[in-house]
Amino acid sequence: MSTIEPSATTRTHVAPRPAGAGSPFDRMQKTAMAVLLTANFTLAVDFSILNVALPHIGADLGFPTSALQWIVTAFALCAAGFTLFFGRLADLFGRKRLFLIGTVLLGVSSLAGGLAQGPGLLIAARVGQGIATAMITPAALSLMTTMFPEGPARSRALGLNGALMAAGFTAGAVLGGVLTGAASWRWAFFLNVVVALAVILTAPFVLREPTRGPRPRLDVPGAVLITLALVALVLGIDTAGHAGWSHLGSWGSIVAALVLFAAFLTVESRLREPLVAPALLRRGNVAWGNVAGLLAFATETSLVFLLTLYLQDVLGYNAVTAGLVLGVLGIGTVVGGLIAPRIIGRTSSKTAVVLGFVVQGAATIPLAFVSDNRAWIVPLIMVTFVGGVANLVAIVGFTVTSTAGVPADQQGLATGLVTMSQQVGIALGTPLMSAVATAFAAATLLPGLQVAIGVNGLLALAAAALVAVFLRLPRHDAVAGAR
Repeated sequence: MSTIEPSATTRTHVAPRPAGAGSPFDRMQKTAMAVLLTANFTLAVDFSILNVALPHIGADLGFPTSALQWIVTAFALCAAGFTLFFGRLADLFGRKRLFLIGTVLLGVSSLAGGLAQGPGLLIAARVGQGIATAMITPAALSLMTTMFPEGPARSRALGLNGALMAAGFTAGAVLGGVLTGAASWRWAFFLNVVVALAVILTAPFVLREPTRGPRPRLDVPGAVLITLALVALVLGIDTAGHAGWSHLGSWGSIVAALVLFAAFLTVESRLREPLVAPALLRRGNVAWGNVAGLLAFATETSLVFLLTLYLQDVLGYNAVTAGLVLGVLGIGTVVGGLIAPRIIGRTSSKTAVVLGFVVQGAATIPLAFVSDNRAWIVPLIMVTFVGGVANLVAIVGFTVTSTAGVPADQQGLATGLVTMSQQVGIALGTPLMSAVATAFAAATLLPGLQVAIGVNGLLALAAAALVAVFLRLPRHDAVAGAR
């Protein structure tokens, strides 16, 4: 990609002082990237930081055990359900403005969660955090994609973003355990307040975005339908993870989601200014790129879940030790985010996705043969590190692919789709792998974990095949990757 000039469309809409091909970020861009990366890392941590603390929260605030899942579900529903709506809203009313509003909401919601004395306020705080995530993540990502033209600078920015977000998801589990054990689960909320204040004090002075053209109307019916569809889908998946796939609530919600998606597509096909332009979805790189992203997040985050069960329930390690072992995977994701732009620059973003999935699958499949012998800990650490590197190469590749060739005035929507893919993937992967592990468990959990890990690895290889066959890059990306 480094050997050609950005497209005319991209050049027209990029922010002032764009980074040239291969050139380092200037001082203002470095500061802006630091602000955006800090916000996204914090939001990634929020997905997992409370998992270990749930029993403590339940005991302190009087949550019944059956209701603890809503601490996680309330966040996931809003983060995934509203992301496409806010991604489009960023295009219409300003990414910087939406980013700042979301950051304020994150700070206020986190403060309320940290001070909560009962279940009601805590759930409301998690809803606020989820909505803030749906605002901030696509806005931040679209600020990055419009800050830099397509090429090495954008790939580097998205690589750093992908590395920190994946590392944040893994680090959240470790940080949650440490904070809960050393201080209180409330600090998992208060840390967000500190970050939000720092971002609010800095962002207005360093974030820039291109001048917007004529503002189209907001497609309210489409926004309502797609939001309800996504909420129903995530609710169904989450219910399946807790109550099983045979539960009426699981299939009822998923069927409702499919009906709502169908209604959404019907409405969109009849509007002059739809929420999601059909031409955008017809772009092969956007459609198949997001399928790849969903599978990348579904496979690796569910693998973390399976390995957590293996380390604690089979090998007998405590939660902190298990978290530290999986922290090696987090280190691998950081490395993957740093090398992904180089791989993309020398080949193409499609090649990076395929290569990442192949290596991820090859590193995962050996873990299908784990036993109850603690000697497995060394090879486990080695292959999960390699798998983490590969997964981030695929994630950065899919992000670059899914935003390539998209006009600047649709980048918020494109990055909203990217964010939606990753969040639905996170919500989808764990219940699916949990169902497989449960179905094949015998006297112990180990046989079920072995099958589920094997399926996880094969799914990564299947994703590589799908991308290799069906994904088509915009012409200028394909040419750049071939040079």
